[in-house]
Amino acid sequence: MRRWLFGLLSLAAAGLWTSATPNAQPAAGPPEEVDVALVLAVDVSFSMDLDELALQRNGYIEAFRSRELHEAIAKGALGKIAVTYFEWAGGHFQHVVKPWTIIDGPQAAIALAEELGEAQTRRGRRTSISAAIDLGVSLLEQANVTPMRKVIDVSGDGANNDGRPVTLARDEAGAKGININGLPVMLKQASYFDLDNLDVYYQDCVVTGLGAFVIPIRDKSQFVDATRTKLVREIAEMPRPDALMQKAQASGNNATCLAGERQWRDRMGN
Repeated sequence: MRRWLFGLLSLAAAGLWTSATPNAQPAAGPPEEVDVALVLAVDVSFSMDLDELALQRNGYIEAFRSRELHEAIAKGALGKIAVTYFEWAGGHFQHVVKPWTIIDGPQAAIALAEELGEAQTRRGRRTSISAAIDLGVSLLEQANVTPMRKVIDVSGDGANNDGRPVTLARDEAGAKGININGLPVMLKQASYFDLDNLDVYYQDCVVTGLGAFVIPIRDKSQFVDATRTKLVREIAEMPRPDALMQKAQASGNNATCLAGERQWRDRMGN
């Protein structure tokens, strides 16, 4: 983690934040059957400070090193999952850090953790959860695997304020049988664009599917445990029909789901 954080701080000092396009390509050969195809979509917008970025990345690193996650994978029907990890900010700022890889045991999981520890993080303006979901759907369609379940895992610290409305992207993903779960980061309310009820926003406007869930992070000490808990739950638990999340349209919360866009318009005048 120290080596990665040093690289992150060096980039910050040099101001070398650049936008990147997806670079993941499906593997050659016949599709491989897996228990879960899991897209990890991680917010790197400027509202996340360097300390939060380091804690967020380290949460995923430690999760893939953990025995709990290794045991969850082993207990699956096939004993293997497919994972891709990308970072996002505004609608035109997305970077695939780790293309699709098969995790079939502790060695492969730890190797992924090591790669995440070595990779640099880029940052970008604004927050487009909708574009992150759209990319997640695209990556799932590209993946050369046959999964029993498809999951997009979104972590971030703000509401959608760029691109199309998040509910449109969410509903299109849900219609394709894709689950979306959320990890809202709620460490501080230091910015005009922060929401004090970001966990409610994620529940009403972002997540979808049978058993969809939200695990908020309200303290720095929770990053590792919350990320590991989330990943283990996504890998190990089959969704229950009675846990279906209600769509925002049905709950009468459309206005809430445009909170980020309204904040941006009111603040920036466009």
